[in-house]
Amino acid sequence: MLNEREALKDKKRIVVKIGSSSLIHKETGGIDYVRLEKLVRILSDLKNQGKEVVLVSSGAIGVGRKCLGLKEKPEALALKQACAAVGQGQLMMIYQKLFLEYNHKAAQVLLTFDVITSDERRKNARNTLNELLNLGIIPVVNENDTVATEEIEFGDNDTLSAIVATLIGADLLILLTDIDGLYTDDPRSNPDAKKLSVVKRIDNELIKMAKGSSSSYGTGGMSTKIAAARIATDTGTDMIICESSDYDNIPKILAGEDVGTLFISHEQDDFDTTDFIINKKYMQL
Repeated sequence: MLNEREALKDKKRIVVKIGSSSLIHKETGGIDYVRLEKLVRILSDLKNQGKEVVLVSSGAIGVGRKCLGLKEKPEALALKQACAAVGQGQLMMIYQKLFLEYNHKAAQVLLTFDVITSDERRKNARNTLNELLNLGIIPVVNENDTVATEEIEFGDNDTLSAIVATLIGADLLILLTDIDGLYTDDPRSNPDAKKLSVVKRIDNELIKMAKGSSSSYGTGGMSTKIAAARIATDTGTDMIICESSDYDNIPKILAGEDVGTLFISHEQDDFDTTDFIINKKYMQL
């Protein structure tokens, strides 16, 4: 039997999630074209290997804020939505242009939480994503921040990417973040903290570890990534948390190298995935 890492070589349908901080220069708020181009090149190469790829990308509000010349991060909901309206179009234009340079086509898919909680809309979203993949197109998914409100938002794209992976029956979900995996404690303050290479089951002890040791990492914190892992692994999708500072981690993962923390998919009899998502229990972890 192949070990867990070796088995990643055979993954065919892959969802990759990237956050805003990995797309934008922190100092200026401008788009980091060098890193963005490298990400697109690597994903295009995965396509050339015969794999199906979905990209879940944040960044609309940040890109729109820069475009509108706003110096401060918007707080008002209407201003956030205006930034998203401007930024999403610009970001998608860049993605399409870069993917075309590598002879691949990208399509924009914007989702809100009410799409997932409605049986009919959820089916339509699944059909659209599957059809795009069948056509050889790379879907670029984001939350529809232009219309999203507290009642109909996912809360973070870690959760959105796990739901997308569930919708399409993905083999693997890769969360690119600002830490290279899940640690037993905060490695910034505890030099003895150990990185977990493989997690076979998410239990209360692991959830407490994520809250206590690494909750400050990333936009949503490590707890949101554990919640995403619960959604993904319960529906047959392996998930990896790895560092986004080096996009070469993606081909390394798919070559079976020991990169990041791998969460192994499994069936959990007492875990109701639909209830977990619809009632936003992932936000309670």
